[in-house]
Amino acid sequence: MSLVPVSIGRLLPAVAILLTGPALAAAPDGAAHAGPPEFLLQLTLLLAVSALAAYSSFRLRLIPIIGFLVAGVLAGPGALGLIRDPALISSASEVGVMLLLFTIGIEFSLERLSRIARLIFLGGGLQVGLTIVAVTGALLAFGVGAQSAVFTGCLIALSSTAIVMRVLGERGETNARTGQVSLGILIFQDLAVVLMVLLIPMLAGQGGGAGGVLLALAKAGGIIAFVLVAARRIVPPVMEVVARTCSSEIFLLTVVALCFGTAALTALAGVSLALGAFLAGLLVSESRYGAQALGEILPLQILFSAAFFLSVGVQLDLGFLVRNLGLVLGAAALIALLKAAVAFVSVRLLGEPTRTALPVALGLAQVGEFSFVLATTGAALGLSFAGMGERGSGVFIAATVLLMAFTPALSALAGVLTARLTAPALSGGPGDNGSPGASGEGGAHGLPVRDRVIFAGYGPYARIAARALSRAGKPYSVITRSPDGASELQGRGAPVLIADYTRAGLLRELDIASASALVIADDDPEMTERAVSVARTVAPDLTIITQATTSEGFHGLQALGAQHIISPRKEVVAGILDLITPPEVTRAHILRHLAEHPPITLSATQRAQCEHAEHNAGPVTPEADVCLECVALGDTWVHLRVCMTCGHVGCCDSSKNRHATRHAHAQRHPIIRSAEPGEDWAYCYEHGWTK
Repeated sequence: MSLVPVSIGRLLPAVAILLTGPALAAAPDGAAHAGPPEFLLQLTLLLAVSALAAYSSFRLRLIPIIGFLVAGVLAGPGALGLIRDPALISSASEVGVMLLLFTIGIEFSLERLSRIARLIFLGGGLQVGLTIVAVTGALLAFGVGAQSAVFTGCLIALSSTAIVMRVLGERGETNARTGQVSLGILIFQDLAVVLMVLLIPMLAGQGGGAGGVLLALAKAGGIIAFVLVAARRIVPPVMEVVARTCSSEIFLLTVVALCFGTAALTALAGVSLALGAFLAGLLVSESRYGAQALGEILPLQILFSAAFFLSVGVQLDLGFLVRNLGLVLGAAALIALLKAAVAFVSVRLLGEPTRTALPVALGLAQVGEFSFVLATTGAALGLSFAGMGERGSGVFIAATVLLMAFTPALSALAGVLTARLTAPALSGGPGDNGSPGASGEGGAHGLPVRDRVIFAGYGPYARIAARALSRAGKPYSVITRSPDGASELQGRGAPVLIADYTRAGLLRELDIASASALVIADDDPEMTERAVSVARTVAPDLTIITQATTSEGFHGLQALGAQHIISPRKEVVAGILDLITPPEVTRAHILRHLAEHPPITLSATQRAQCEHAEHNAGPVTPEADVCLECVALGDTWVHLRVCMTCGHVGCCDSSKNRHATRHAHAQRHPIIRSAEPGEDWAYCYEHGWTK
């Protein structure tokens, strides 16, 4: 099976077929199918095998990637022969690589990359450079040609970003020093692929010389520079506009279009699709919506990544493995020993202690997914693994699949060896820090969660409860889909994350189970039910507080696992605070906190002015003590007005933006009341009275 980079013209139709199903495979001129199309059968087999592999991995306590590799071996033409359409699997696998690198780019913003620049360029440069030199020197000593020797060094220098980061995540070490060093080296490897793609044709005598390489590098550099400028100037405003639609469909389509579009742009410049997808992820990470984009794209990424690792397993010919078992095992052992030794030396040269260098070395002691792409490209140009020709390709594929499968075991071995080392062997060197949080961030996505009250949604009740918690000395964090709410919190320095809190993957990354309570304050009953269901699945023992407006909603939320369900008729804010404030905060304290922003009503005199006032008399709870729209724009206001229909707070007509009047006209909410301290007058836009 070929994993060479496909053209955009071949890739996009394949993506369309995979995403939309048989509708695109209709017979010409409307002719009816005699049966299901062949690609649908193959796609169904692919999904079924993936699901079975994931379930088997779960039962055996293995990471799913290993299950996908093994399933690919069994389902491939070398074993059961269930999957017979290599073009379909190849296209799906390349989309998987793109989405994988896209998610990695989202998680590692430009600012975060700058903090580990030394690990990336020095640590990664040492690891890649020393590996290529060591492999080339060893092969030259055994009479292998220089071109194939350097080519083999490039193949072996790369490690699997997907597997290493997944193993680190399973062990809870992503933010530990081990995870940070591994990440830095892996990022350099991904960047080095660009140079390797340019180098391989030169090794085969088809690269056009140094001038061609310089031109290709200039084009690639120009594309990367454009992407970095766009990351700061273009993409964040676009994402703001899209996010304000509050449409998950529009958001997802925009994110996918950005990923594929950037990848296509880089491909036109001669750079890999995968690097383009990584740069697209960096674009999104520079906006406020990286976590939300990650939540939206993750299901697609999981689907296509499964296809990629299945495709890797499909390439392993069991018959070839049996016939050349000794050679394959020997090659795998030599690769693992060499890579572990080089990585260990590289990390130690960075000044890291043995307790960091050993796990990093054993974790990187396998060959990466991009090596398959390079191997196929090199084979087409006459290069081969260790100068062994076609047989070398088989040995390389078999050894690589085995090393990928044994990566979790090597990581576990690193933990055992590190624990057995004596205390003096563990000491010394800067960065002797194996504890989570070494990166200095508050938690996943920079949001502190442990022992905090977490608000999922930031409506009027959540706003008042959050302010009261601040005064009561109780820490909290907020996850919201509202750009305006996030702007208000960021302006106050409160921890906030723009994301979809109904995504199980996000809640797991945040370690929501470590929170003291989760307050689901979404105004949409359907979203509330979904959030409760997902949160209960992720954190069975977490205290969940939410609200219900009907008896049916109350019983539904109770069945989903919410322990505390409050009715709006029974002082939602006070009820929330009763449940989550410290014991020493009495009911009197809570009421005093709430007194600053109580629900407001119109007086009897004001209600008598017109029918609008009679039907929009309140009580309503002001949604904020600022004009959220002005905060989002970075503007100021003169006075504030509150809508007596919905609680919206906007700036007055003496202010630059006149948001109160705009809201009243747009929503047809006719009555406003002054939100200024000491003022209680109201105004009707329809009748023009002030009272």
